Amino acid sequence: MTTRTVPTATLPPVPEGPAWLPGPGTYMATGDRCVVELTARLGPLVTLRRRLTADEAALTVAPTAVDCVLSLKLTGAALGGEALSFVSTAVEPEAEGSRLRLPGELATADPTVPAVPATLTLRVVERTDDSLLVLGTTRVPYGPLRRSTGFTLSRIRPADRLRLLVAAEFTCPV
Repeated sequence: MTTRTVPTATLPPVPEGPAWLPGPGTYMATGDRCVVELTARLGPLVTLRRRLTADEAALTVAPTAVDCVLSLKLTGAALGGEALSFVSTAVEPEAEGSRLRLPGELATADPTVPAVPATLTLRVVERTDDSLLVLGTTRVPYGPLRRSTGFTLSRIRPADRLRLLVAAEFTCPV
């Protein structure tokens, strides 16, 4: 009997993502783990506050921070049958990773209509290797949103600005 040496395959290194995010991959927030609230304000008055349905909430963590993307697709009665979507263009850390700044665009479902720039600011409540729990808001002026996207609220709901509150737990599907 002779011994034979077989070469071992070397595995490529596991890509490391940003330290302030979970490991690289695609993370989803299911409907019961993602709460989005729309608030319309006119001066100091709240004229509308409704919960929206997050049809899709996904966070894609890439090895580099500029390639990370958070996307939300929102529907609900408060939107009058329309769909709003937020897609980030990057994920930037603030306060040593305890806050995240996500510049992006708020758009309707119509791809021919231009989107409105919006910045979602999130506070990281909890971070593990396979999940991320965040809470944050974005504020957009209602006038430019209405003029550029055609998105309108009911006539009995005047507004000069909108706020989206987002609370989500992104987990990696098994």
